[in-house]
Amino acid sequence: MDRDGSSSGSPQGGWRFAQCFGDKGDIDDITEADIISTVEFDPTGDYLATGDKGGRVVMFERSGAGTGLQKQGCEYRFHTEFQSHEPEFDYLKSLEIEEKINQICWCKRQNAAHMLLSTNEGSLATGEDPASVLMAKMSHESAPMDGTLHPSLLKLGAPNGGLLTPSLSPAQSRLLRLPRLVYHDTIVAAVPRKIYANAHAYHINSLSVNSDGETYISADDLRINLWNLGISDQSFSKFDFLTIDIVDIKPVNMEELTEVITAAQFHPIHCNELVYSSSKGTIKLADMRESALCDQHAKLFEEEEDQSTRSFFSEIISSISDVRFSHDGRYILSRDYLSLKVWDVNMESRPLATIPIHDYLRPKLCDLYENDCIFDKFEGIWGPSGTTALTGSYSNYFHLVDWERDSSIVLQADKSAFKSKKLAATHKPGARSAGAGGINANNVDFNKKILHASYHPREDTIAIAATNNLFIFSANNPAASA
Repeated sequence: MDRDGSSSGSPQGGWRFAQCFGDKGDIDDITEADIISTVEFDPTGDYLATGDKGGRVVMFERSGAGTGLQKQGCEYRFHTEFQSHEPEFDYLKSLEIEEKINQICWCKRQNAAHMLLSTNEGSLATGEDPASVLMAKMSHESAPMDGTLHPSLLKLGAPNGGLLTPSLSPAQSRLLRLPRLVYHDTIVAAVPRKIYANAHAYHINSLSVNSDGETYISADDLRINLWNLGISDQSFSKFDFLTIDIVDIKPVNMEELTEVITAAQFHPIHCNELVYSSSKGTIKLADMRESALCDQHAKLFEEEEDQSTRSFFSEIISSISDVRFSHDGRYILSRDYLSLKVWDVNMESRPLATIPIHDYLRPKLCDLYENDCIFDKFEGIWGPSGTTALTGSYSNYFHLVDWERDSSIVLQADKSAFKSKKLAATHKPGARSAGAGGINANNVDFNKKILHASYHPREDTIAIAATNNLFIFSANNPAASA
């Protein structure tokens, strides 16, 4: 990965392409291990972490972070990297456990060190613990200091607790050298702190740290576990810390399985509430105060299906790939294959807004099923306010939407687009028409897709993962474009 990051200042529909980290080579030369599989800003926005399919975590630091001398324009630079997960092999089942980083979640900062959780992909077919969560600590440390001591000073201390007083002749005294200290520059050291294992039989799809700063949840296809950040060998349960999950939808007979958990997140303010989505297009809000096992949800968010448009692909395209609370917890953002939806936590029957993303692909669902693209899992990310959101698409396009104003813009994470001064396609307010801002449905590159992205928590700056490249975009305002 190119750690310096190239930059540009071309304005694109109110936004500008700021930086790009990654290999500048041809896409055919990219190895599977280099593909970015997750990206996440920390709660301050001063740090950004990416994980890839090779099990590596790379951190970037905002220029001037922590000094009060931050540059305008939100410029980032390489900070550190470490190997989070290694490939493993289950010899009992002859199955390989992938090292791919499936998600990164930052912990609340308690001191000068940074703490984050990362989890690998795992395998659906393995029976016992294919996936684990790693807690890593990143801190600045001084390199070892050089020093010298005269051999005569290395003797044991004097008897009776007295001080060491070596007998030296005048000639020896002249040869005596005091220890010499040489200070080195500080380095960023990444140290694994804990491994949370033995609690998931399926691959982990979500991590979320609680607002209490002490616990977090990990969700796989059938279960959600609650952990204490300080305890790594067991998750919470109601029976003397045996491994019992707070959500368990696994049927007694697996042939009766009709849905799986696709995403989960804690409420940003209320530490007792969490939300999780399913492959059947439903969103469930659970309250841990009601029961230790939260299978009986407090609220169910589900839109009634139009039976006149139902088809073989209806259940597949209604599966929710991502679900997230807004920063104030008032709204819920969900992403399915064709659209982005905004829900009010106090209205379960229908979403407040539905933003079409892939309506222009409806006639191609059969082809998308044949090439497996219909199973792609796109993320939906809230912006700093409760009115803006970000999600990805194909041909390296991504959408920035304002659901209250009924408007959106479409940008492309591609260096060639900026070199040719290609303008971003823009949706005017009230014009959410099919076609995604003029995208030609017959000229879509399904090999280039924006599945993972992150929005700065306080500013209009976004990080986009495109294959092995990390693109940084900033809003085209005076502060960002200076």
